[in-house]
Amino acid sequence: MSVKLGVAPIAWSNDDMPELGGETTLDQCLSEANQAGFIGVEFGGKFPKNSEELIPKLDKYKIDLCGGWYGANLRKNTVNEEREYLRSQLNLFKDCNSPCIVFAEVSGSIQGDQKRKLSTRPKMDNDEWKSFSYKISEIGKYLEDEGMPLAYHHHMGTVIETEADTMRLLDNTNDSVKLTLDTGHMLFAQGNSQKILESYYERIHHIHCKDIRKNILEKSLKNDLSFRDAFLEGAFTVPGDGCIDYRPIFLTLKEKNYTGWLVVEAEQDPKKANPLEYAIKGYKYLHKTLNSVDLEIFKK
Repeated sequence: MSVKLGVAPIAWSNDDMPELGGETTLDQCLSEANQAGFIGVEFGGKFPKNSEELIPKLDKYKIDLCGGWYGANLRKNTVNEEREYLRSQLNLFKDCNSPCIVFAEVSGSIQGDQKRKLSTRPKMDNDEWKSFSYKISEIGKYLEDEGMPLAYHHHMGTVIETEADTMRLLDNTNDSVKLTLDTGHMLFAQGNSQKILESYYERIHHIHCKDIRKNILEKSLKNDLSFRDAFLEGAFTVPGDGCIDYRPIFLTLKEKNYTGWLVVEAEQDPKKANPLEYAIKGYKYLHKTLNSVDLEIFKK
């Protein structure tokens, strides 16, 4: 039994804020991800959109595609419409043997609006929850049939943000709807990743290891900052540089025989947090902590 270690390209360049790492090339990102020790990287905006270009690029740096974000609009779209929007990314991910699509609902999201306080994020009434849960279940079944699991990502500033939101989603969808457990977003929403892990392990397909700087989290919550202001302040960082103790989480993963990906992800300004330096820091912490619980790391 072993886990795989990946990293998100957002440390090198931010798709939502191109001014952060806009000059950084994809080759630099992939080369440094490999140099830090990672064998996988999630999809990003600078990646080729066709497998004929992407696969050779990944192979050059001995890196696998280990997932990637898909922002859905199921609150507005029909299931059939969303399937059509998904199709090109689904085909690409299947060609690249990605383990999942990291799926999140972004209708009404305030995550990219610097003027919107996090307390103003969208919410659904009971009727919309029923409709949304049905649609997510249908998309989950569709992707399961395609061999590409839907791994739902709870996210600050969206309709599925909190521990309660996440539990409600899983309780009201079928088993084809899996979860991307993001430790940083769960803590930011004042939830408990360990509780989710233990209560819904069978639904967890993918894990984002995002750490939090406690002092900035407290400031962000106290002042009700926007999501963008919070991460520009430095709320997020790599494992081992924040306040989350990953050892209990990894002990549970060992007990449950988890064999999926652990992906280091931390939105930061690359001019303030050198991507290679922080990638190495995150990798070393994960390596040390996984070794301490005798959880093997997969090597290519």
